[in-house]
Amino acid sequence: MASRTSSPLVHPDMDDFDLFKIMSALTDETRLTIVVTLAASPGLACSGFTQDVTPSVLTRHFRVLREAGVIRQHDVGTRRINTLRKEELDQRFPGLIDLVLKESVGRVTPYTNADSA
Repeated sequence: MASRTSSPLVHPDMDDFDLFKIMSALTDETRLTIVVTLAASPGLACSGFTQDVTPSVLTRHFRVLREAGVIRQHDVGTRRINTLRKEELDQRFPGLIDLVLKESVGRVTPYTNADSA
């Protein structure tokens, strides 16, 4: 059986960021909560997030964020580490992530039992 890390992770280049794909990815409450959590605590493994959804659904949320360019993922052993691509997003769309984080206050709460890598 092939490992889950055998297929490459797709990350768009900064020049390929699509504002509408990014905004679409951020409309989901679970994905917005992931982004808010990563803004507060970068470098978290997927397994460290509170799972109020099944692991397969959470994996899909991470994939949508990654393919939109919102997060970057890399594997360390058996863990998949997540970081917010804030600097790149700020270069391409200045102030977007700051506005998203500001507007998320009161809408979502960062996961509190997330473990650092």
